Amino acid sequence: MEETEYERLCRDAREAPPEDDLPQLPTPDQSGRFPAVEYARIALARDLIRDRKGLGLSQQQLARLAGVRQETLSRLESGKQTASSRTVDKICKALEAQRQRLKGGVKG
Repeated sequence: MEETEYERLCRDAREAPPEDDLPQLPTPDQSGRFPAVEYARIALARDLIRDRKGLGLSQQQLARLAGVRQETLSRLESGKQTASSRTVDKICKALEAQRQRLKGGVKG
């Protein structure tokens, strides 16, 4: 394993939020079915929180990098707002750019 990958894994382990700090996934109905839209919204929120914290970013920092409002990111991470594909794309690009910066040893 490369040293940079080891360091990333260590950082991810330290920064991963406890399960209690993540929005709770919806419970299934009596037939065992999950509400699809709500489930997708919460799953995205949980992934965003894990990725952002794993990269050591605050909501404000990620919002700035992605070109979205911090309030928008906050609503997405709470699972209370459905994101547009454009907003998700901006956030994903910003997260990937930050991963590349950290991988290359460039901070910023």
